[in-house]
Amino acid sequence: MEQYENTPLSVRDSLLERRTIRRYQRLPIPEEDLRFIREAIRNTPTSYNGQQYSVIEIDDQPLKERLASLVGQKQFKTSARVFCFLSDYHKIGVAAEAKGLDNPHFENSLDGLIVGTVDASLAMMSAIVAATSRGLATCPIGYARTVDPARISEILKLPRGVYLVCALAVGVPAEMPDKHPKQPLDLLFFRNAYGVPDMAGRLLDYDRAVIDYNATRTPATTNRPAPDEINDWVSHILDYYREAIAKPLLPALRARGYNPDR
Repeated sequence: MEQYENTPLSVRDSLLERRTIRRYQRLPIPEEDLRFIREAIRNTPTSYNGQQYSVIEIDDQPLKERLASLVGQKQFKTSARVFCFLSDYHKIGVAAEAKGLDNPHFENSLDGLIVGTVDASLAMMSAIVAATSRGLATCPIGYARTVDPARISEILKLPRGVYLVCALAVGVPAEMPDKHPKQPLDLLFFRNAYGVPDMAGRLLDYDRAVIDYNATRTPATTNRPAPDEINDWVSHILDYYREAIAKPLLPALRARGYNPDR
């Protein structure tokens, strides 16, 4: 991994061999690959073809370092590019005003909030697949959404009707870690109705698989547990939930012009 080779991967490898990469080489992304990623994002399916999203592509190193300091994620400054995926109702508002049309402000409904979030998320997945297919590495950074929404919005100069859904680091990989174990198919796919026999037991089996992975994963990570500690799936995810719940996102959303009261 000392040099970057633009070797397209198969669809299978792009989807099934994808990993989240947090360490990057200090190499630029060829413009051809960036154009492909942008076109893949642009071709994302969206609700009503309303395209309720936008993307800020960041290549300014001081800005990336500023965001890295705020979010506490080194990927912001070490990756070649950061793409910020936004839920965006500002553009339709501008267009409605230009045509003299009444704007119902869909963003003030819960469904509008969901639609913009889904559109931005689909766009990010398009970027991940496109980048992976070109041999690049990616890392979604959801904490950029929750750490300090007001400060992030100020730094990115977001107008009302726009909020950050997720950031995505993209660059040339400097590692190829073991793949995270995923839930087995019978915990993800149900036939005709929700549920699987002995769900609790099956989930605890998966929890044990994650414990084994975290104890032996390569390369080692800074958060690998001590020999007498257990780094499982269930308590780890619940800790994330507790931290996220503590963030006052609803006031932040309302400050951005989203008032999902119906």
